[in-house]
Amino acid sequence: MSIVLDELLALLKLETIEKGIYRGQSQDLGFRALFGGQVMGQALSAAQETVSTDRYVHSLHSYFLRAGDASKPVVYEVENIRNGASFSTRRIKAIQNGQAIFYMTVSFQCPEEGYNHQDVMPTVPNPDDVPSYSDFLSTYKDALPRGMREKFLAEKPIEIRPIQQYNWIKPEKTDSNYQIWLKTNGNLPDDLRIHSCMLAYASDFHFLPTALLPHGASHLQPNFQIATVDHAMWFHRPFRFDDWLLYCMDSPSASNGRGLVRGQIFSRQGELVASTMQEGVIRQR
Repeated sequence: MSIVLDELLALLKLETIEKGIYRGQSQDLGFRALFGGQVMGQALSAAQETVSTDRYVHSLHSYFLRAGDASKPVVYEVENIRNGASFSTRRIKAIQNGQAIFYMTVSFQCPEEGYNHQDVMPTVPNPDDVPSYSDFLSTYKDALPRGMREKFLAEKPIEIRPIQQYNWIKPEKTDSNYQIWLKTNGNLPDDLRIHSCMLAYASDFHFLPTALLPHGASHLQPNFQIATVDHAMWFHRPFRFDDWLLYCMDSPSASNGRGLVRGQIFSRQGELVASTMQEGVIRQR
């Protein structure tokens, strides 16, 4: 396991302040605000601490209320909404500087047999045949914003390999279909709850920027504002995130300064393991 992956695992392992109240440290990825995936991963981790280990997350719905501060920790308060015969529901509030910056409602379920069908995974190149996103960053390092350069070029705990090689430095209009292979940079423990937190964290990577592709725009351009408003995720089947997952994204709409994106996440074996939806602000000032 890599050092940076160890650090990410530690980031998602929260400090217990008292029952239902937890504190997580923050990471600076080079953006002005706290990375949304961090808050989702930590909020899910907090909720899992209050649920029986035989119940696993099947859906989460998040609202981002205020920009978080990457230099300060985040406190998570977990409210026990309901424990039913097969489902448990929790609501999590993330707090910085005495104010709520984020809310999540998350539902857990005991494993259950039932009807089973899914979409077919699209045919795409093997991950071994696709260049890493890190290669793109290295090629255009001199064009990266100076304040982001060091963070962007550092070793990453999650490897990303985009199938569509969109040039975020010199963008051109294209359709909104965007697919990436991604996995952790090392092995994870045999605990689905850890893999779920990791995938919630990673589900925010490259997601909202998909809405920029039809416009030939980039979040790396000067004076560009991009920020998640809400993010929903459904977990369908068990998976491992230390093996390659295919994240298929597209954007069906953009209007009123907002972009809508949706995604499907498949295992390398073709199983649909999760689905995502997100809306966020996209503004060229």
